[in-house]
Amino acid sequence: MSAAEQNAIPAITIDGRRIGPGHPPYVIAEMSANHNGSLERAVALMVAAKQAGADAVKLQTYRPDTITLDHDGPEFIIREGLWAGRRLYDLYEEAQTPWEWHEPLFAKGRELGLTVFSSPFDPTAVDFLEALDAPAFKIASFEIVDLPLIRKAAAGGRPLIISCGMAGPTEIEEAVTAASDGGCHELALLHCVSGYPTPVAEANLQTMVDMRNRFGICIGLSDHSEGIAAALGAVALGATIIEKHVTLSRADGGPDAAFSLEPRELAMLTRQSREVWEALGTISYCEQSSERPSKRHRRSLYVVASIAKGEAFTPQNLRSIRPAEGLPPKHLPEILGKRAAVAIPRGTPLSWDLIDR
Repeated sequence: MSAAEQNAIPAITIDGRRIGPGHPPYVIAEMSANHNGSLERAVALMVAAKQAGADAVKLQTYRPDTITLDHDGPEFIIREGLWAGRRLYDLYEEAQTPWEWHEPLFAKGRELGLTVFSSPFDPTAVDFLEALDAPAFKIASFEIVDLPLIRKAAAGGRPLIISCGMAGPTEIEEAVTAASDGGCHELALLHCVSGYPTPVAEANLQTMVDMRNRFGICIGLSDHSEGIAAALGAVALGATIIEKHVTLSRADGGPDAAFSLEPRELAMLTRQSREVWEALGTISYCEQSSERPSKRHRRSLYVVASIAKGEAFTPQNLRSIRPAEGLPPKHLPEILGKRAAVAIPRGTPLSWDLIDR
């Protein structure tokens, strides 16, 4: 996809902020379970995200009974990874953001000038968030196959962001179609690897570029790797949205702490992602203002040994050196063997009037 085609991809708007080609990366601080069961900690995390320069904080809206069953069957036990051995119900009971917290958290966001929205995990969560006037919805990777949920979330006309972890092209296309059929007119897709944490070598950021080329809509990265390297790489490849889990301190523990950024790291991400975006700039072969002092230090033709009138120019008395006050070096082959029109002292920049033509 050419630069012009990339810039033609439609932008979306969340809470007045334009997101897309030509706009700085939109950085989402994912709170997830990093409140560790404390509303005060959740508020402190929001304040830290604002101070770090994030554009938004994202919540997750579910109850353990709406996302799984209270069941001891083997399929309800996590077998591998960070949460191996835990029952799904117990994990989600610990990790949930209580619904009664949502209203004060949305209010705190308005006070801070920080956008707050959420991922609904079932139809009741969509209704609840609509009542709170959430400015957007995020569909989590695990829910990309729940097409009725996507259509429900799209029906209110809010911008929709869909994470594509574990989904192949067909499933992503089905989700995009469901969003469109449901009434969504502002859609973004996030490349995501649903490994917790994700090894950087598995980030496969080129997939994000392919998604943009396939679907022609805003793309970004929901990143579960440690650090910010993958996120910055995504911005360099055209990501318009970056989502990272954020915690006040990994040492405090919690279900998601191991792959979450601390506030100083989030600040580094927001600053450097904008710098990477600015560095992309436009296609330009024009002289930049910062280059002007340097241009005079390019190479040119100089007399490096004094030459008498009528003496021939040779490699011993005429060379390409810095600075750039003489003729361009490309003329050296045609000048060698010609004769000096006047006596020329050593250190003189060569010009056409000094050559007997």
